[in-house]
Amino acid sequence: MSEKNMTLSEIASLIGEQKALLWQKLCEGIERVYDMDTLGGDGGKKWDYEYKYRRGGKTLCALYAKRDTFGFMVIFGKAEREAFEAARDTFGDKLRLAYDEAHTFHDGKWVMFYPEEESEIREFIRLLEIKRKPNRK
Repeated sequence: MSEKNMTLSEIASLIGEQKALLWQKLCEGIERVYDMDTLGGDGGKKWDYEYKYRRGGKTLCALYAKRDTFGFMVIFGKAEREAFEAARDTFGDKLRLAYDEAHTFHDGKWVMFYPEEESEIREFIRLLEIKRKPNRK
């Protein structure tokens, strides 16, 4: 992956102003509870841009952008899937549906969310807390 970091205005011109605000709020939410390295790059075949949150060689999550849309991906290992299943009733229908419809590969369940409103961000952060304990005071 070639490293490139897009500015918020570049992201806004790609995904639109409203979605760029959601992108920014999601990043702020993640950065409020996690101290992570970030890595930007091309988004592969399906996306124009990828922005990962990583620490110690492990990815916490990634945001993906392409014309007029963006996605938020979390990969759940076996223990993380069990933890989510135990807490699933505390999450909203939309999040549970995305989780249920995601494909499980040999290395985990790859769940892509398509954020549409700011109220979803708190749920996404709670979801990340299942994957990794917050490391910022």
